[in-house]
Amino acid sequence: AAHPAPRCTAPDGVTRFKVALPHTARAIRRGEALVIVAIGSSSTEGVGASDQARTYPALLAEELRRRWPRLAVTVVNKGVGGETAEQMLARFTRDVLPYRPQLVIWQTGSNEVLVNQDVQGYEKTVHEGIARLKATHVDVILMDPQYAPRMLARPRHRAIVDTLGRVATDMKVAVFRRYSVMRHWVTSGKYRMEDIISRDQLHINDASYHCIAILLADSLADATL
Repeated sequence: AAHPAPRCTAPDGVTRFKVALPHTARAIRRGEALVIVAIGSSSTEGVGASDQARTYPALLAEELRRRWPRLAVTVVNKGVGGETAEQMLARFTRDVLPYRPQLVIWQTGSNEVLVNQDVQGYEKTVHEGIARLKATHVDVILMDPQYAPRMLARPRHRAIVDTLGRVATDMKVAVFRRYSVMRHWVTSGKYRMEDIISRDQLHINDASYHCIAILLADSLADATL
């Protein structure tokens, strides 16, 4: 197993999933090829990373291969910058389902904060998306917005984060609480905001992509024991 870098940490209460990932665990237990699709917007695509090898999906694949070196792990990056949850949902048929993944990581909510989208409409869309994914017998991890100045400047950011957590509870899926993880880094003094956020005050950088991949891999591994 890989050992996280000392500063890539967050409290267990923030990183541990509240639900199991049975389809993912079964693939690992049987030694089957593990296919994960990461769908989302710019912070899945990798805006702010110095190159594509430093996006969180690429780094997540590396971390999982270190943990399970005999397992064939593929993490497919289907991030498209600027998209809302509704636009991502429209891509499920083309960009998610054909890969027949055991796990889908759906990063969503950031652009809803920026474009002031209706929160109730957002909640309905995420419910629908999770239902579609679960109907194909895959595990789902939601990833909420980043903790960044341009997010914090929008009062509705808290409503979007809370809505995503509520939907995860209602639909019994996991949520990677990126907002809380990054807030912990800053408020605990582990990082300054400028250490983890790009100059545009919105997108995460190499350091935070790296740590998010490590923590997400740890959370995923714990949930599949």
